[in-house]
Amino acid sequence: MSSPGKLKSSSSELDLDRPNIEDYLPSGASIQQEPHGKLRLRDLLDISPTLTEAAGAIIDDSFTRCFKSNPPEPWNWNVYLFPLWCFGVVVRYFILFPARVLVLTIGWIIFLSSFIPVHFLLKGHDKLRKNLERCLVELICSFFVASWTGVVKYHGPRPSMRPKQVFVANHTSMIDFIILEQMTAFAVIMQKHPGWVGLLQSTILESVGCIWFNRSEAKDREIVTKKLRDHVLGVDNNPLLIFPEGTCVNNHYTVMFKKGAFELGCSVCPVAIKYNKIFVDAFWNSKKQSFTMHLLQLMTSWAVVCDVWYLEPQNIRPGESPIEFAERVRDIISTRAGLKKVPWDGYLKYSRPSPKHRERKQQSFAESMLRRLEEK
Repeated sequence: MSSPGKLKSSSSELDLDRPNIEDYLPSGASIQQEPHGKLRLRDLLDISPTLTEAAGAIIDDSFTRCFKSNPPEPWNWNVYLFPLWCFGVVVRYFILFPARVLVLTIGWIIFLSSFIPVHFLLKGHDKLRKNLERCLVELICSFFVASWTGVVKYHGPRPSMRPKQVFVANHTSMIDFIILEQMTAFAVIMQKHPGWVGLLQSTILESVGCIWFNRSEAKDREIVTKKLRDHVLGVDNNPLLIFPEGTCVNNHYTVMFKKGAFELGCSVCPVAIKYNKIFVDAFWNSKKQSFTMHLLQLMTSWAVVCDVWYLEPQNIRPGESPIEFAERVRDIISTRAGLKKVPWDGYLKYSRPSPKHRERKQQSFAESMLRRLEEK
């Protein structure tokens, strides 16, 4: 992010895609009193509703755009292109989609006919059972990726099983987990979902050591923290995967990382995921779309294209707090995937800020703008 001193002098060069959001946030110290007779920004805000609304619009926009899906530009707008578009719709919905459903159905038949006997008949042979279940989970995830015609390019060394390490990745959709799981059977920490996804979580994914929580239950946080600490110390446990943003973001931005993954006293292995939206937007807006409809959208597209980078493990530095460590790792992931950082808590997506909180942000933003004007 640019510091205020590096900003261009021309206001017309303000890039709303990359707002200097640090200036929106209170510095922690109380705002110093202006000398007598000097214009104070609070007075300016009081007498200028337009400035107040503008500050609020910029702040709101910088937050909400993290969770907006950008529809592709229509290209079937003339008599030459429209027939090609119709032909594409026929191919995608009446040829590719049935073939993909068949592939996924075959995958489930193979998986269930193998997983059920392994899970129930090998209970006395835990090591063999876990290895087979791990391979089968990777297999069904590969069938899922094939059902979208997934074109996934992995960069860097494949994750290995060893204690005292945790993998953290940016989060765009639940398919992030599937794409990573087909390469390595991770134990993931994830929000508990209803419906058929919840059934899979409580049965099949439990076998690879996944940990579930309910965002609305305060007690779950203490239980999950203990489970995380126990898991990372296990020699035979699957690698632990955490999405520290805590919510799906549209793959243009990264929101604040929760510090839980960074205070476990172990190495943190960053994973950067970047989707190419040439065929479909992989962002899942769970407030507007069920995961079933999201999968149908992917299965009726031409392909899902993405890159995954396994980056160099990071350790907390002397004197570095877990929050600073989390920000440093977020910097690494954002830079590698070409994502823009914004200092918003992703949980605000589920609980919008109060009017007082919004007013404080507007005041702070407008005061920073006035300071810039005074420096010129």
